Amino acid sequence: MITQKGQSIEDKSMEIIEKEIGPHPYSQDEWTIVKRVIHSTADFDFAKSNKIIFHKQAIESGINALKNGCNIVVDVNGVVGLLNKDNLGKFGNKAICSISDPQVVEEAKRLNKTRAQTAMRLGAKEIDGGVVAIGNAPTALQEIIQMSEEGTVKPALVIGIPVGFVCAAESKEELAASRVPHITNIGRKGGSPCAAAILNALYIILKQRLPS
Repeated sequence: MITQKGQSIEDKSMEIIEKEIGPHPYSQDEWTIVKRVIHSTADFDFAKSNKIIFHKQAIESGINALKNGCNIVVDVNGVVGLLNKDNLGKFGNKAICSISDPQVVEEAKRLNKTRAQTAMRLGAKEIDGGVVAIGNAPTALQEIIQMSEEGTVKPALVIGIPVGFVCAAESKEELAASRVPHITNIGRKGGSPCAAAILNALYIILKQRLPS
């Protein structure tokens, strides 16, 4: 839980972001998410050249799934470490990262695929109806897109914001062109802090909508 001093610093940071960005094309809920990503990275490009893209059903589908206690499947443990654990407990969401599971490691070797990619394929049951958050592994994102197109899984939301030079931008382009509800961005920038920030922002929106 954030302290009073911590909240004061966060509030001031948000004021600075609002002032420096000025007018923007995002809806209120979208801006809650974009602002949280900027806050976590100190990178204003996420509202500009590397802007965040929202599928028209992304936010509603994501918060409804979270409210109903869905799984959150992530590509790396770094995303899990940055999630607000109070939110997970409040709504009964389980954060799942299986990249280091022995079965995943062995299957990845056998198939000559990345562990992140293999973890997505083996985690189909957890993904179906859940929220997927990819912050580091473009191959994991590409696997999710392929699984969705095959009809193997139907995630409520895919947050695809991997960072990197090899296939990161391309995997996001594929996601942006897909029919699965998604939140992604343009270009190479991204990472675990961005993926976690989007999830934490979705919880903020969800709690704002709960009856007082």
